[in-house]
Amino acid sequence: MLKYFGKEEFAMSKIRVHVYVTGKVQGVFFRQNTKRQAQGCSVCGWVSNLSDGRVEAVFEGEDVAVKEVVDYCHRGPSFAKVECVEVFFEDYTGVFSDFRIVV
Repeated sequence: MLKYFGKEEFAMSKIRVHVYVTGKVQGVFFRQNTKRQAQGCSVCGWVSNLSDGRVEAVFEGEDVAVKEVVDYCHRGPSFAKVECVEVFFEDYTGVFSDFRIVV
């Protein structure tokens, strides 16, 4: 049984993470699928390819939703081969209103 006692009990905390994904993560629709996953979880931020072959992203939103997107980054799309995901927790800012692919 689940009980809620007031507004504070129902509210989830908002978090921000900065993520670097290493492996075969470029040219396999990693950014597009990460965007789709983030939007489906109502997570805001951005994702971008780095010149060294990694993917970098910032996710902000409800803690459970952000963790779900980070979990996706550990798998990636079917043609990706994720070797490492570095996750750095940062202070939540709320500066994003959507999720974008940054070129």
